[in-house]
Amino acid sequence: MTLMETERLFIRNFKADDWKDLYEYLSQESVVKDEPYYIYNEDQCKQEALRRSQQNAFWAVCLKENNKLIGNVYFQQQEPKEFLTWEIGYVFNPEYYGKGYATESCKEILNYGFKQLNARRIVAMCNPKNIASWKLLERLAMRKEGHLLNNIFFKYDEERKPIWSDTYEYALLADEWFNFPK
Repeated sequence: MTLMETERLFIRNFKADDWKDLYEYLSQESVVKDEPYYIYNEDQCKQEALRRSQQNAFWAVCLKENNKLIGNVYFQQQEPKEFLTWEIGYVFNPEYYGKGYATESCKEILNYGFKQLNARRIVAMCNPKNIASWKLLERLAMRKEGHLLNNIFFKYDEERKPIWSDTYEYALLADEWFNFPK
């Protein structure tokens, strides 16, 4: 099991028994409204925790003080692999918003990506209406590269018509990360 450690957090692979903590936040509409999935019930969280425990794209973010899972960071290499580009994303339990945990964990994942995985470029996307998300990306020294209009949908309205959303695209190059004052 890969383990990263920051001042206040452990960042590790998921375990199947993480489902209860995962349910605490994935069962909330406000948390998943900009995600490509709907709220999860307990059974779905059990399946999701098991799925995440069997692959490496999702990282469990846990408090050091009690090992409580408070969120997750998505970090996956993009195709084509020879471009050495990775994508980062994050979802956290609202009970832990505003305490810097997302920034702390994402910084560690970026560092891991650039130093251990030799990433050349790391990208992120978010809904422009999600101000907290794009402000986090900017705290991470990521640069906004684009604002795509009505380019994506994850959900449907009552008439089964797509609900289109805009996307902000952010990126960071390895050279920028290594020159960014920590």
